[in-house]
Amino acid sequence: MNASPELLHLFETYTGGPDSLGATLARVTAQAHADDPLIVATSADLVLFPGGGGTPQVQGFRLGTRGFKELAGVSHLGPAIASLLRLRELQGDAGPWRAEAERLLASTRTARAANSVRMWREQIAVAAFRGREEKIAALVNDACLASEDYLERVLRAPQEFTREDLRRRLLEPRLNAVMIATFFLVGMDIAHRVIAWFDGLALDWTRAMALIVGRQGRPTAGVTWTTNSVHAMMTGAARGRLALERIFIAPHGPDFRVSQPPDLAALRAQEQPLRELWAQVRATCELAPLMYEGYPAYAPGAVQRPVLTPDTQAVAEMPAIHAPDDWRALTTRLRVVLEDPRQLLSGCVTDYAVAQLVAHGNDPARVTVPGLDS
Repeated sequence: MNASPELLHLFETYTGGPDSLGATLARVTAQAHADDPLIVATSADLVLFPGGGGTPQVQGFRLGTRGFKELAGVSHLGPAIASLLRLRELQGDAGPWRAEAERLLASTRTARAANSVRMWREQIAVAAFRGREEKIAALVNDACLASEDYLERVLRAPQEFTREDLRRRLLEPRLNAVMIATFFLVGMDIAHRVIAWFDGLALDWTRAMALIVGRQGRPTAGVTWTTNSVHAMMTGAARGRLALERIFIAPHGPDFRVSQPPDLAALRAQEQPLRELWAQVRATCELAPLMYEGYPAYAPGAVQRPVLTPDTQAVAEMPAIHAPDDWRALTTRLRVVLEDPRQLLSGCVTDYAVAQLVAHGNDPARVTVPGLDS
């Protein structure tokens, strides 16, 4: 296909490369915000670039968190057993479901044997769980026992392994509450530390710039405000002082990772490109009022969760939770985080945990954990 070099040159003048007009505007916009604090979140860490050449600060919040994977293993018992049923539906009894069920059964027994109050209190020792170690150990024990009993039964009588049977005998009486409790505990721990970290920084939130970069969970997850648990933690920590229009989610942003221990030189090298990424987006947004004064402006609204009624058949977002015993909303959220590809599974109730912590002075002991305390 032939192209017009003259028209291509016009295209490239504005948007065609690092020397284009658009790139120049992004650099100048970044310079205008050079002293503003920039918060960058990856899937596992938060980094504050305080601005003005200040030293970056790092707060890890996910994969290196004590208790995260241990609780996640228990959270996933429900989806794991449902996966066995789906394998059986797809390939019948000749397929791999039985071997996988036996493997899951053995792993669950081993986990239950290792579980103890002492492990949660002294080995995992999560500050946000203090005072709840006995309840957590009992919850894990009950979840494993219930799962083991169910797996043993369906291995003996596979004809009874049906969707209705799974829901009636395992999910509704036990594992739904276990999933909510464990997801909430993880979210509460992470949010408690993140809120405390931000509070200690004494940020000027009105000037703060925020970027959430890279992959969050499964490849399609966390790409909107309502589905991103890091967004919920940042806005919660800001107590409403961080404007939504200053938070950008960039799933296709740079592959920005924090080494352990953090390499300050490497972080400093990333600061300017990240500031220019934020500024590039912001610069385009700032053209709109310049070009279209007098027309209706875009005003990002606060996250509105749908409210369930007895007649609700479907929702487009996770529903609002009205209390720790609002089990219709809590269980609906379990369905939504599985069914909606935008959702992060472990983010099922993180926004609710954040809201409860903020309402109770960031004191986990004053928060009611659904499925554990209620």
